Amino acid sequence: MTLSTSYLTLFLPLLVLVVVLSEARIINNYGRPRLGETFYEEIRELLRQRLDEIENEVSVFEEEQPPRPEENPTWHGPESLGQISGVAVDRNGRPVIFHRGHHTWEYSTFNASYHYQELTRGPILQNTVLTLDPVTGEVIEGWGKSLFYMPHGLHIDVYGNVWLTDVALHQVFKFRRNARNPSLVLGQRFQPGSDSAHFCQPTTVAVAPAGEIIVADGYCNSRIMVFNAAGGLLEVIPQPGEFLSLQVPHGLALLPELDVVCIADRENMRVTCPNVGLKRSRTRSPPLTIQQPDLGRVFGVASYGNYIYAVNGPTSPMIPVRGFTLDPRTERVVDHWSPLSSKFTQPHAIAVCPNETALYVVEIEPNKVWKFDLIRPDSKK
Repeated sequence: MTLSTSYLTLFLPLLVLVVVLSEARIINNYGRPRLGETFYEEIRELLRQRLDEIENEVSVFEEEQPPRPEENPTWHGPESLGQISGVAVDRNGRPVIFHRGHHTWEYSTFNASYHYQELTRGPILQNTVLTLDPVTGEVIEGWGKSLFYMPHGLHIDVYGNVWLTDVALHQVFKFRRNARNPSLVLGQRFQPGSDSAHFCQPTTVAVAPAGEIIVADGYCNSRIMVFNAAGGLLEVIPQPGEFLSLQVPHGLALLPELDVVCIADRENMRVTCPNVGLKRSRTRSPPLTIQQPDLGRVFGVASYGNYIYAVNGPTSPMIPVRGFTLDPRTERVVDHWSPLSSKFTQPHAIAVCPNETALYVVEIEPNKVWKFDLIRPDSKK
């Protein structure tokens, strides 16, 4: 059903009722109209105004149709990598990935209290942060050796700062552009916890244009923590008693125009977008939520204007592993997409280029980087 059809379906009963009433004029025993002509004219005018508004809204949505991701047939990402857990795109349009080298996340990697059990192996000795050529997929530069134990999330903010999370260290790191030592570290090294000073396997981070730091914390705590640019805690979401329950917030995408952050709420099999008060009051309205039977466990989300591109992961044999285009404003799935050369197996993260011409998806086992061109609907006409 199209948006225009749904609007007409909603308002058609009201329109019919008003037309019938106005035509019948409801004559009373004395032969005079029970309701005056002024009343009917006001109703007709309100209907005309609302129908004009609906037409304008429909035309806006039709003009805003997001591009469709199509696999780039000439792209070949790097090989012989570890588990690729994170991806972002820098200001020059170059994809940057975060991988685990010779470390892998197994059932025995953490104990029941989420403490890392493989400290004796030491840190990853390979470069874990790799910048790729956007045309050839070749590695341009790499760094991060001997710093990380179990890489997970990667984000590059509007200023070029690189943000990383490590689920073994239970920490979030900020690296200034071209720096190799962190300028800010949040969380306590190798110490999981649930208070304001600790994380427990933080999955990813997103940074608002004004500098607020939003952390998805994560596998154990299932909460969102909002910090100021200096690392001071501003808010924890959800608050006790709040009508929002998260189950492994695994990915984040900011929609500044809507003043929401969209969360890949993995085990709840949905994308939910609460207002975190980045532009206005911190009093939150109910979150925008997309939850459809075929969505499955959502691993990654990335923003494109007011739309979201998302990837799911293995859920059940009945639910394909693929990509989705979502509209949080209408809380619906507007498109499905997949690679053509083969199938997704275990997508883990997704990122859109700043110039909005391509997006990248990374997988864990097989450890692969996909590139998709963003094709506008009118470009094929």
